[in-house]
Amino acid sequence: MDGALNSKPTKNGGGRLRTTTWGSLIALSILVAALGLTGHLPATQRGAAALQTIAPTASPQISASQPGAKAARADSFLSSTAKQISRLNPFSVGQGQKTEATVASSATQENAVVAPVEPATATRTAELEPKGQPQDSLSIGGSQDPEVLVAAKIAPDLKGIDPEAPVDVIVQFKSATGAPDLAVDGATPKADLPLVHAQLVTVKGGSLSELASHSSIAYISPDRAVRGSLDHTVTAVNADLANSSGWDGTGIGIAVVDSGVSSNYDLNTDDNQSSRIVYSQSFVSGDSSTSDAFGHGTHIAAIIAGNGYSSTTSNYPGFYRGIAPEAKIIDLRALDSNGAGTDSSVISAIQQAINLKNTYNIRVINLSLARGVYESYTVDPLCQAVESAWRAGIVVVVAAGNMGQYNGAGTNGYATIGAPGNDPYVITVGATNTHGTGSQAAQTMTSYSSKGPTPFDHIVKPDLVAPGNQVVSRMTPQGNSLATSNPQLAVYPCNYSRSSCGSQYGSARYLRLSGTSMATPVVTGIAALLLQKTPSLTPDQVKARLMKTAWKGFSSYATATDLSTGILYNIEQDTFVVGAGAVDAAAALANTDLAPLNVGAAKSPKVTYDSSTNTVSIVSDSSVVWGNSVVWGNSVVWGNSVVWGNSVVWGNSVVWGNSVVWGNSVVWGNSVVWGNSVVWGNSMGRGHQKGAGDR
Repeated sequence: MDGALNSKPTKNGGGRLRTTTWGSLIALSILVAALGLTGHLPATQRGAAALQTIAPTASPQISASQPGAKAARADSFLSSTAKQISRLNPFSVGQGQKTEATVASSATQENAVVAPVEPATATRTAELEPKGQPQDSLSIGGSQDPEVLVAAKIAPDLKGIDPEAPVDVIVQFKSATGAPDLAVDGATPKADLPLVHAQLVTVKGGSLSELASHSSIAYISPDRAVRGSLDHTVTAVNADLANSSGWDGTGIGIAVVDSGVSSNYDLNTDDNQSSRIVYSQSFVSGDSSTSDAFGHGTHIAAIIAGNGYSSTTSNYPGFYRGIAPEAKIIDLRALDSNGAGTDSSVISAIQQAINLKNTYNIRVINLSLARGVYESYTVDPLCQAVESAWRAGIVVVVAAGNMGQYNGAGTNGYATIGAPGNDPYVITVGATNTHGTGSQAAQTMTSYSSKGPTPFDHIVKPDLVAPGNQVVSRMTPQGNSLATSNPQLAVYPCNYSRSSCGSQYGSARYLRLSGTSMATPVVTGIAALLLQKTPSLTPDQVKARLMKTAWKGFSSYATATDLSTGILYNIEQDTFVVGAGAVDAAAALANTDLAPLNVGAAKSPKVTYDSSTNTVSIVSDSSVVWGNSVVWGNSVVWGNSVVWGNSVVWGNSVVWGNSVVWGNSVVWGNSVVWGNSVVWGNSMGRGHQKGAGDR
């Protein structure tokens, strides 16, 4: 049994530090059952696969005009899904969840997308700086009607709830002191969330208005559910060059908020005498275990900091080392054995990362999870939490989501970034496909990677992209539900000559997963290398340097064919798809430019749409590094022009209005699992086999 399971104390009193990796199997069934895991659900969980190979093309093509091309999902499918979701309780993590067998059986279905929900009516009159809590002043179309003002404090996905139904809600207060006694309104306290000046309470739906009427309450939202994808990855981002120069993450603590991280040789020190998982704690309600029964968190942690030990001591087909192989892992389990969690569990984990920052030198938090966007980031409790960590000096790296294939209302996958990746402070990461080459220049975007701009606020996202397709990383040797449900994902050792590989040569200790969940830890690891070299860097300086030095060689267009459906996806590789470009570790380490020291100096910019010319442009902000400086100007950061012509997507009211593209309520990791097929020369991978992917 794979070991190095040293007996060491954990927060929960266990003798071994263990966690789970929850891969990318968030299928339509899970989405519907959990009531909308958001942001990362596109090429998804079709267990059978969203494997795809993206080939650059010389000119754009409109998918809908081609035979079998991807159009909006069938009305009957969407309406049916919406009806099913409307009958589920979106506020209970456990309710409606699928069993492992159910997940596997539904893996071949399309990703679920929930019907749009009405936007919050409140808009910010100005942005707080610094932002510690929601702003007091709300403008609702100029109305001062008390009922309107009270309604504006209630999240849109709480409207219309059964007045007799109990619901868990996060109540944010306008300040850390002076909170009212919510028990007077029938609320039962469950947990304090001081990080966002909030409290988790259970209350009947009919009492929400009474709660919102308190002048000291800023906003009320449901405790939304959440879910938490190297051999070629390291070379594609030039991390091998960084490692050869001595940058390996030594001394840097990285908090992994996920399904847990199980102890294994790859996360031990080089002498294999002790684990580099230095702290472990569970925030999953009713489950103090920190082991990784799902299989996602361990996979993520090893992409960040695995040393590839087991792949060198056994005859594996590749060397599966992570980006920062000497970094320390702080395991903060917020997702359960099905890969699901809630806003409050994630917020509590982030709070603990801040508390432990100085103890373990935590400089980066990895969040390979997301959920739907229901309101502006300025009042979303998850966004408030990640901003608090950012202000505390911790770089926060978040997955963009896997909804890039969604074409509801003709959006072509735009405006599908999940929360908290919609927050302008954090680094939001999309996924590329290296086509099995390990070459930076071979990268093209995957069809499933979520696209910007963000709903409500129209922020330019993602910020960066990184390899996230068919990434091989460590798996838990036992109790891994991802591998159990999807045995095809396991990577086995080979014979001595490596001419044949399989279970006859030993047990599988690695797993091949795909999604923006896998791309996120790549950027997290590179951020750790930068902080190892220059510990004084602020989160904004890390973000700015990574964005400026990113590889910007993407072609204008690419196509991807999903081999499980034969559907052709046409990808316009613009700023809302590739962000500032593909992360480059060597270039970032060689750069010495410094963004200003003020918090928010590298906030992702907003964009505006001019309907008269049908063009999109970045809103200038002199307080941000991308504003007017020659060094940091738009053309340097984003490469090509940030203004588009007559693209069909920009005329869409869903993107530029205030409505939400999807109303999923679960935080989760990336759900693609299978990813894109690899093309060798002109041959087509594994053809149309189950799980083969796109060509």
